[in-house]
Amino acid sequence: MKPESPFNTLPAVIIALALAIVGIEVVFQLANAGIIGGPRGVGWRIAAIEEFGYSSAVLDRVLVRNEYTFDLLKRFVTYTFINGQIIQVAFCAALILALGKFTAEYYGSIKVLIIYVFTSVAGAVVFGLFVESRYPLLGAFTPVYGLIGAYTYVLWLRLGNAGENQIMAFRLIGFLLAIQLVFGLIFGGNSQWISELTGFVTGFLLSTLLAPGGWSSLVERLRERS
Repeated sequence: MKPESPFNTLPAVIIALALAIVGIEVVFQLANAGIIGGPRGVGWRIAAIEEFGYSSAVLDRVLVRNEYTFDLLKRFVTYTFINGQIIQVAFCAALILALGKFTAEYYGSIKVLIIYVFTSVAGAVVFGLFVESRYPLLGAFTPVYGLIGAYTYVLWLRLGNAGENQIMAFRLIGFLLAIQLVFGLIFGGNSQWISELTGFVTGFLLSTLLAPGGWSSLVERLRERS
C-alpha cells in the first residue's frame, strides 16, 4: 500500500499560507544568489518591503489623512508574507502547518483564515498606535501568535471540561514570551512583540466567537462554573 502523503491531511488554506511565505523567501534567496533577476534581483526584498511592508506611517496616513487606498490597506495583511530572515520563515511556516492543522480540525479552514487575517490587522493597528519608529513590521509571527491564541482557547476549553487547571493552557504562550525575553536581552529586542502579543490576544478572543457554539456556548460554560 502506498503511504499517504502528510500534506493530504492538511487543509488547502494552510498549505497555501505556508507555501506563500516559503515561496516568496525562496525567490528572494535565488535573487540574492544571482540565479534569477539579474543585478536588480538583489534589491527585490527591499522593493517588496517598500511595496507590501507596514509601518506606523501607514496607519498615520489612513487615520490622519483619511487615505483609504488599496495600496495602504493591503499592507495590514501583506506584511506577514515578507520576512526579514530565513530562520523566521522556517519557524513561521512550521508553526502555521502545525497549528493550522490543529485549529482547522476544530474551527474549520475558513475560520482559520479569518483568524489569520484579523490578527494580522489587529497586530498592525496596535503596532502603529504604540510604535513611533518607521522601522517596518514584517513577518508572519503576528498571525502565528493569533493561531497560538486560537489553539490556547481550545486547550482552555478542554481543560475546563476535564475539571483541570485552565491556566495550564497558557504554557505555550508563556514559554514563547520567555524565549523572546531571553533573546531580547542577549541580542537586543525590538517593538514587534507588541503586534505579536496583540495577535495572541485577538486570536484568543476571536475564538470565543468562532468556536463551535460561539459566544452563547462560552457564556453557558461560565454560568455552569459560577
